[in-house]
Amino acid sequence: MLLVLTDEHKEHLAFLPEVDSAVVGEFGRIALEFLKKGSNSKIYEGAARKLNVAVDTVQHGVEGLMYLLSESSKLMISEVDFQDSVVVLGFPEELNKLLLQLYLDNQKEIRNILSELAPNLPHYHNLEWRLDVQLASRALRQQIKPTVTFKLHLEQNGEESAKVLQTDPATLLHLIQQLEQALGEMKTTHCRRIVRNIK
Repeated sequence: MLLVLTDEHKEHLAFLPEVDSAVVGEFGRIALEFLKKGSNSKIYEGAARKLNVAVDTVQHGVEGLMYLLSESSKLMISEVDFQDSVVVLGFPEELNKLLLQLYLDNQKEIRNILSELAPNLPHYHNLEWRLDVQLASRALRQQIKPTVTFKLHLEQNGEESAKVLQTDPATLLHLIQQLEQALGEMKTTHCRRIVRNIK
C-alpha cells in the first residue's frame, strides 16, 4: 500500500534535499520529540539560525517528516512501499535511503507513541440480565408488561464500573436489528477499506 502525499506535504518535504544528511537525521529526532512532547518553537528557532533559513521552513520540514513517518507507521507500510512512496518526491537516492532508515529504525517507537495517544475508552467486561413481567396491578387485573433489565460491567484502566439499563422488548428488538445492520455494513468492501486504512 502506497502512502499518498498531498501537494502541501510535498512542498514541506522539498526543503530536505537542500540540507546535509546529518540535518535530516536531526529533523527525524525532532519529529519524534514532536510526537512525544508536542511542538517546541525554540528548537525550530535554533535550527533556523544554524541553517540561515526562516523558522517556518524548518517547522514545515519537521512537520512534513513527522507526517511521513507517523502515517507510514500507522499504516504499517512495507519497506518496498515506503521506498515507492518516497520516490515520487524526486529526492536523491541517498536521501531516500536515509528516510527509509529513519522509518525502519523508529517504526515501532512511533507506533507505541501513537497507541499511547489513542483515547482509553471503557470496554465490555461482563453482562447480567433479567426479564421482569408485571402480570397485574391494583388498577388493572390482567395486563402483561415485560421489562428487560441489564447490568453492563465495564473495565477501564483496570477499574470496573457497572451501568444499569432498562428497556422494553420492542425497543430491545429494534436495537438488535440496528446492531445487526451495522455489523452487516462492516462486511461491505467500502467499510473494510476504511477500517484497513485506520489500522
